[in-house]
Amino acid sequence: MNPPKCTSSNFVNFLISTYLACSCTEASRCLPDELGSIAHDSVKRLLERQPHHTGALYDEAKRLIQADEGVLVIDDSTLDKPYSHQIELVTRHWSGKHHRVVQGINQISTIWTDGSAIVPVDFRINCPDKDSMNKNDHFRDMLRVADERKFQPSCVIFDSWYLSIDNLKLIRSLKWHWCTRLKSNRLVDPDQSHNRSVSDIEILPEGRVVHLRQYGFIKVFRIVHSNKEPEYWATDTLDASESDRKMFKDLGWSIEEYHRGIKQCCGIERCQGRKEGVQRGHIIHSLLAFLRLESHRLNTGSSWYESKRLIHRYASSLFIASPAF
Repeated sequence: MNPPKCTSSNFVNFLISTYLACSCTEASRCLPDELGSIAHDSVKRLLERQPHHTGALYDEAKRLIQADEGVLVIDDSTLDKPYSHQIELVTRHWSGKHHRVVQGINQISTIWTDGSAIVPVDFRINCPDKDSMNKNDHFRDMLRVADERKFQPSCVIFDSWYLSIDNLKLIRSLKWHWCTRLKSNRLVDPDQSHNRSVSDIEILPEGRVVHLRQYGFIKVFRIVHSNKEPEYWATDTLDASESDRKMFKDLGWSIEEYHRGIKQCCGIERCQGRKEGVQRGHIIHSLLAFLRLESHRLNTGSSWYESKRLIHRYASSLFIASPAF
């Protein structure tokens, strides 16, 4: 059997270098002449044959992490597909970017960070019609996979959407700790009398230990920002201080930077394929492209955006020196 003309490395490099369309046709046009004439179907077959599990992503990610240090951050993001009517995996989801329900692919990600590196280690596509799993099912599945991969994070950080009792009990069974935002109407018992909304109890600046029904004791914090509603945070670390909470919040923000990076620098939203296999293959390659950019950032200090600008700056210099027309 002849080797494939377009390799995974070729497509990753294409995603890193391009700013425009990320279609199979455009990729085939950008591949170097020494590879010979490459049809767009060759690129499509590469994406379709990409395994749907995240083993390849973790194999490349694990050289950048220390599994017994850092934290794991889990959150989801919607990959915009506003004009898609026949693309598989596209459903309607809430978008924090648009502040409304939009059409797109809902991706749930797990990243590892120590405050310096931001490394994706796992992800899932939330499409209940395909696998009958909801967001919390995927959340627990990724935690179990992280345990199998011998992670020992100092904390698991996630959004209030994932604050179900089943999720918390799983984290406790893994002997890990957690920290998350808390909705203001979440019921807790502060004095062993009765449950009430967390917004109705007095919380000192250093936090307060309360009882969460069906789980146990947790510590809650109340943060007041100027001209905003109070924000509530919770953790199972009962001796956590306000500075600990702030540190975990800052680490948790890394996943927002990650979501912005894979969309703006890796073309994860710009796949034009209709089939599920092509979309999944494109997403995995986009994350591999992000790992290359992140590894380069850690080695050189050059941001993801500057790294892409350098590629285009070099191409512009070549054209100016020898214009083609």
